Amino acid sequence: MQVEASASASSAAVTVKAFEMVQQMASSNAVVVFSCSDCCMSTVVKRLLFSLGVGPTIVELDEHASGEAMEAALYQLSGTLQAVPAVFVGGKFLGGVQTLMASHINGSLIPLLKEAGALWL
Repeated sequence: MQVEASASASSAAVTVKAFEMVQQMASSNAVVVFSCSDCCMSTVVKRLLFSLGVGPTIVELDEHASGEAMEAALYQLSGTLQAVPAVFVGGKFLGGVQTLMASHINGSLIPLLKEAGALWL
């Protein structure tokens, strides 16, 4: 029993550290995309942002040393079954590909990016 409690506490500590890493990256960059290099929806998000003239900070979770722990933190943050892509704008969690596309279509994305300092035009 004590080993299970120790493992559980260790897992919780890793998740908290990963959540703090995600928050630190998001708060110190105008736009951050947490992605997986082989995820087609992540590619859609990156291409849309690049086409708008945004140079997001991209974190490829499958290539990052703490990728699995950060992905677990993103699952908790998003509350969905899909952790990536996860887009942060101005330090705040925007959402995944559906939220990003909906924001682009309804015209709220560009002002949000300008407010975050990701666009100057």
